Amino acid sequence: MTIRLAEGSLVVLVGPPGSGKSTWAAEQFRPDQVVSSDRVRALVGEGEHDQRAGKDAFDVLDLVVERRLRRRLTTVVDSLGTDAKRRRGWLAAAERAGVPCVAVVFDVDPGVSRSRNQERDRPIPAKVLSSMLAAWPGARDGLADDGFAAVHPAGPVTVVAPDLVTAPAAAARQKEDPMPFEFGLQLPRFGWPGGPAETRDRLAEVAAVAEETGFTSLWVMDHMMQIPGVGPHWEDMLESYTTLSFLAGRTELARLGTLVTGVTYRNIAHLAKIVATLDVLSGGRAICGIGAAWFGREHAAYGWRFPPLSERYALLEDALELLPLMWGKGAPAYSGRTIEVAEAVCYPRPLQEQVPILIGGGGEQRTLRLVARHADMCNLFGDADTVRHKLEVLHGHCATEGRDPADITVTHLGTADAPNVDDHVGRYRQLAEVGVQTAIVSFPETATPEAVSGFADVIRAFRSAQERSPTASA
Repeated sequence: MTIRLAEGSLVVLVGPPGSGKSTWAAEQFRPDQVVSSDRVRALVGEGEHDQRAGKDAFDVLDLVVERRLRRRLTTVVDSLGTDAKRRRGWLAAAERAGVPCVAVVFDVDPGVSRSRNQERDRPIPAKVLSSMLAAWPGARDGLADDGFAAVHPAGPVTVVAPDLVTAPAAAARQKEDPMPFEFGLQLPRFGWPGGPAETRDRLAEVAAVAEETGFTSLWVMDHMMQIPGVGPHWEDMLESYTTLSFLAGRTELARLGTLVTGVTYRNIAHLAKIVATLDVLSGGRAICGIGAAWFGREHAAYGWRFPPLSERYALLEDALELLPLMWGKGAPAYSGRTIEVAEAVCYPRPLQEQVPILIGGGGEQRTLRLVARHADMCNLFGDADTVRHKLEVLHGHCATEGRDPADITVTHLGTADAPNVDDHVGRYRQLAEVGVQTAIVSFPETATPEAVSGFADVIRAFRSAQERSPTASA
């Protein structure tokens, strides 16, 4: 059976001498991922069998393990692993680093162990080996009480993103008992072949394919230059609301929004006018994504003031109060913490009775409190466990604010990396189970029609049982 291992895990090999631990580790992992007590003993002593160097060797091994875990690097400890005290030390190191620690168990026939021992250049004394083999069953059975995230028999390994470890079981649940779920497509990059001369046509093609594939919303970042972690700052970056207006004319059904508008980038009353115009021209499909802004370099480049975070949050709360006034009846004055508006005038009004406001971010003390107080939607990051925790915090704020959490649509932003369809389905099923209603996905590179249409099987897995029935699809 294949072992599904999360990237960045600590793997502790446990088994008696001659059980095949080192051979298995060499077959399943790169040499730089394996920390071997024998090899470390050779570094600090006169060779791999220098037992006098044992303490120093394990001191160095523990240091290497700790530093690797700090960098979230997959690490395999290749030693006997039968010392319970040492195992507890490695488990504690993994817990401090916030990474899973799993054990891989190597059972071996005593005869095979003795035979392999005889082939060593310096065999373990027969009495010592017999004692170790006799103690092995008890050591093996005691692993269940150690607190490992999982204990696996030796087998082939596949290393996956942490949120995909249990994806196959979640995918099976989706097949047996489908849950509804929607998908949005984020377009954070515009660097198609052919450059700006072809951007218009390629963007239109991707948007059309996205609607055909089943994506129910389209999103762009609200940045004037590319952000770190996505691409270099000189990479092509389209202005967000101009792009959304173009997409409004090239699509029919998809909702349109930013993830998310920086509250410092535009006069808020002007922003209300922009969003209202988008809503009218799209036939009532606008979503107003908004957040506190964070990209200092962008502010400096464009000559915008970048206030302290507390002031940006005050401005954000003013925006959350002013935007609905701008879109509502009448033309009331507004006096907020940072904004003064003499008349909240905005004609034409949006077609939607209420343009949904989405707040991006998962800050537990301020951002999620503002979601509970003002927003129709939120956008969160992270795996299912992280999202579950954020939603527990949000529900607490909702209780304080007298708000029904069911009134807030939960979205999740993540990258659609390259696992198979079942892994994708399992990932999104786990998010659905903790309360996410829409996954907004981006692709690792600039989106192409082929990449977008290739997501169809994932979206299809979340359609209702009736839609997926042979009669409905005939």
